Amino acid sequence: MHGLLPALKRGFKRWIGWRRLGIAASVFIIAFAITTLVRTLKGIDTGVILTALTEIPRGSIGLAAICVFFAFCTLTFYDFFALRTIGKKHVPYRIAALSSFTSYSIGHNIGATVFTGGAIRFRIYSDYGLNAIDVAKICFLSGLTFWLGNIFVLSIGMAIHPDAASAMDQLPAPLNRLIALGGLASIGAYLVWLCMGEKRRELGQKGWKVVLPSAPLTLVQILIGVVDLGFCATAMYLLMPASPPIDFMSLAVVFILATLIGFASHAPGSIGVFDAAMLVALPEFGREQLLATLLVFRLLYFVIPFALAISIMGARELWMNVVKPWQERRRLAEACAQANLPKQVTTMERERSLRQVAKR
Repeated sequence: MHGLLPALKRGFKRWIGWRRLGIAASVFIIAFAITTLVRTLKGIDTGVILTALTEIPRGSIGLAAICVFFAFCTLTFYDFFALRTIGKKHVPYRIAALSSFTSYSIGHNIGATVFTGGAIRFRIYSDYGLNAIDVAKICFLSGLTFWLGNIFVLSIGMAIHPDAASAMDQLPAPLNRLIALGGLASIGAYLVWLCMGEKRRELGQKGWKVVLPSAPLTLVQILIGVVDLGFCATAMYLLMPASPPIDFMSLAVVFILATLIGFASHAPGSIGVFDAAMLVALPEFGREQLLATLLVFRLLYFVIPFALAISIMGARELWMNVVKPWQERRRLAEACAQANLPKQVTTMERERSLRQVAKR
């Protein structure tokens, strides 16, 4: 019995592993969500959906778009906070904002956010001297901000409205409230643990070591996540049908749970998973009306930011790899012409000649 647990651990690492387990869990979530979605959408009238789209007030769509804009503005502080935490203060905010926006928008729409988002971050931050380990630390701290904010808001929401979570997790309301209190207690314990000295806050070893933010800075970290989630939930709330009425906190609980399930699935844009979770958790709304709301939210939160992020990254690559080198060659050619250098020389010879001219 004493050697059973180590043997099971070795067998798990050899034959299964966390990576395969994660892939299996993602496939299961996606398959279950698609099955649920197909079953839920039986008998849906597309004409009613189109009518419901026209019935959403334009003012509500405009306000929801503003909330999404501010949500992405808040999202830029995920990377900025992480950069300052690991001591990379030479990276300006505009680069952190570019990295946060593009990595999240593209990564979340393509899927496998950890890898796609990390690759985009590395492409941007490598121009500022950051290596793969630095980018891994940024991804870790950004993810920590996301989870702390989600746990905090979800725990408060479930403690106040445990019935809102019951529609999705099928657990009794008292148990959901107990889970919520446990979530708040875990955050409190984490803050206390952070107060026990900097050595306690060190994670990793050798080349990969990150010092977690102090307790006061962790409160700032939680605030960033809370504000981000608050704007997203408000955008969804503004787009919801007017009847039947639903309070903001109940919708926020359902929205965050659906978001987390979609995130865990690694499905591109959480498509199918997020939508199925929302439809299952809000059966009191007409399916066509709720689908219209989800379509508008997807357009505002997924499609438009994705298109912007792709355009920004494409323009950046064009500037860095085509326009800027061309401008450099043109500047060099003009300098050579002014120095009366022959045109049929190599770039290295031109630079050597220009240095000699400059010394005169």
